[in-house]
Amino acid sequence: MKPAMSNMKQTDPDRLQTLLQRRQRLMGNAYRLFYEQPVHIVSGKGVWLYDSDGTKYLDVYNNVPHVGHCHPQVVEAICKQAHTLNTHTRYLHELVLEYAERLTNRFPDGLDIAMFACTGTEANELALRLARAKTGASGMIVTDNAYHGNSWAIAQITTTYETSEKRAENIVTVPTPDSFRGLYADEDQAADKYAAHLQTAIETLAQRGLRPAAFIVDTIFSNEGLPKVPEGYLAKAVAIVRKAGGLFIADEVQPGFGRLGTDFWGFASQGVKPDIATMGKPMGNGYPISAVVTSAPVIDAFHKHSHYFNTFGGSPVACAAALAVLDVIEQQDLQAKALETGNYLTEGLKDLATNNTLIGDIRGSGLFIGIDLVRDQTSREPATAETGKAVNRLRQLGVLIGSTGQYDNILKIRPPMVFSKSNAELLLEKLGTALNETRSANDRL
Repeated sequence: MKPAMSNMKQTDPDRLQTLLQRRQRLMGNAYRLFYEQPVHIVSGKGVWLYDSDGTKYLDVYNNVPHVGHCHPQVVEAICKQAHTLNTHTRYLHELVLEYAERLTNRFPDGLDIAMFACTGTEANELALRLARAKTGASGMIVTDNAYHGNSWAIAQITTTYETSEKRAENIVTVPTPDSFRGLYADEDQAADKYAAHLQTAIETLAQRGLRPAAFIVDTIFSNEGLPKVPEGYLAKAVAIVRKAGGLFIADEVQPGFGRLGTDFWGFASQGVKPDIATMGKPMGNGYPISAVVTSAPVIDAFHKHSHYFNTFGGSPVACAAALAVLDVIEQQDLQAKALETGNYLTEGLKDLATNNTLIGDIRGSGLFIGIDLVRDQTSREPATAETGKAVNRLRQLGVLIGSTGQYDNILKIRPPMVFSKSNAELLLEKLGTALNETRSANDRL
């Protein structure tokens, strides 16, 4: 039985315009809002978000509330610890150590030290500092449509968005390993060909008098559009970097914590063990906490010249939230359910694709799925404008979804982990309507 949707109500345009004007006056123009008609969200529960008129939306975008919006077990843990103590990590506290142990137990042997921060940006910046200290080098290699955060240093390795600041000489990019639309799509030996670009990047750094400190990737290439990565690519690429003295940093901020269903971390799905792993968004279900997990040799090299402190990172309240998230994942077996529901949803999407030529490719795993929309099945021309129309039509139909990829033509399905088969059925129904309307509009042109 599909859950009933409340009647969609028209938000008061005057009230919405007042909010927009107030936001622009108080927050400036640099912030981005979703949707042609922004949503004024006031509450959330599970996989549902509610606007100021009481209209509810199926949330298939937000991975920050990893175990569901306002999960009562997480809320209770936050309130209980906040009522007792919340301070920085320069004091001993059992809860912080308990979380560090629980977290590192989820990693391969040798990756047994956790350092805490507040955001994925901070975690990635710390990871870069650790890599530089361990290798004595400064060169960084990233893919050509990556997102790793928003500080100055991390903006340098974020290639998704344009920046007014010139990219530093120690940053070199390599092509995204995309089997559908990439440089070597449909070619034999694609993994070797993509990996060879790492050697080229190392040679480019050498020409500048630099050595590689690290190769950093989101391990499922989320912002690159969740491409189907040629089998063996990442292992080959990492081997080339390590041979040159560099480290491999696995950015798990988006794929981590069981979302893929098959594995708890994205790097495991690629068969590669990182030297450093970073994580953030879903850790505290909305309470700010992030982490770097690495080995003693990496930390020891860093400690020779530096020490680490973060006022709010890994506070008792943050770790209470994070522990509750791990508890819910384990108690509700959410990783296995993500795989089951994700497979169910993928089969439904394949059925939709048989009747809608906009769908060029479906990829991903568990509850992280990308739908590549194309204008032509043969040329695979990205359907960027059509994707935007579909996203906004789904918002009108009560489904909040996003888009990603180099051409912004990939629908990104990344809901809270409590997303169910009945939720998937509702999504398939509304998605079918939105895509059919979009295709029909194209046919009339």
